[in-house]
Amino acid sequence: LKGFKFFYNGNVAQTNEWLLLAIGSITAFLVSLLIINFLMSYIKKHDFKPFGIYRIVLGLGLLLYFFIK
Repeated sequence: LKGFKFFYNGNVAQTNEWLLLAIGSITAFLVSLLIINFLMSYIKKHDFKPFGIYRIVLGLGLLLYFFIK
């Protein structure tokens, strides 16, 4: 949205700004591919029991906190 507003107001990006934007976008894309690959392999080897227990305990703790407060 900020980028759209920037160009909508008649501003022009310089060459170095486009280069930084491209490098940032490519880096974010490559890192996201690595992280998604890691998470998919982790999910194949492990289950969600610890996560489920964590969420239940956290939920009960929050309910107690807001009912006592």
